[in-house]
Amino acid sequence: MATMQDYSTQITGVILAGGRAERMGLLLLAGEPLIAHGIRRLRPQVAELLISANRHQDRYSEFGCRVISDAPDCRFRGPLAGIWAAMDAARTPYLLTAPCDSPLLPPDYGQRMWAALEREGAAVSVAFNEGYWQPVFALLPVTLRGDLSQWIAEGQGGVGRWLQQYQPARVEFMDWPAMFRNMNTPEELARLEAEYRGLA
Repeated sequence: MATMQDYSTQITGVILAGGRAERMGLLLLAGEPLIAHGIRRLRPQVAELLISANRHQDRYSEFGCRVISDAPDCRFRGPLAGIWAAMDAARTPYLLTAPCDSPLLPPDYGQRMWAALEREGAAVSVAFNEGYWQPVFALLPVTLRGDLSQWIAEGQGGVGRWLQQYQPARVEFMDWPAMFRNMNTPEELARLEAEYRGLA
């Protein structure tokens, strides 16, 4: 495993914007699309940053990242399909995931996820907040792509259940709760807009 100094060269990041609420990433926060905030925060932490999107690909491509889409038979299967596509596209040994509607990622997100792998000798690391796993915030090796393909084909469950098979390292961000302020509705986005100056 790479040292802390060169961990970022081993990681491809992916912002997951391929679910049914695909326009959320394009809604504005402080005058910029939500996804632009995520890109600005995550891109310096990885070797390459991908955007997983099944619609509005031309719009997402304007942000300067490679845009990937789910396999045709996996469209709208949730984050699992986007992670699977990103594993296939990644040119590095590891994949770091984040949802497009969580614009306030910490500047050391990748470093902390990587440190947990090293500390615990785990296969994957997953964020944990207020007593709950946050499975769309995960760091995992792309060598699990075959396992994920079979899991999806068998319809065994969502991303959280799949990741728990690997006894993930738990990564808490108690000092950065804004990371989990995801925006699933316009009302939640409006509340974050009102609070943004204190959180960013």
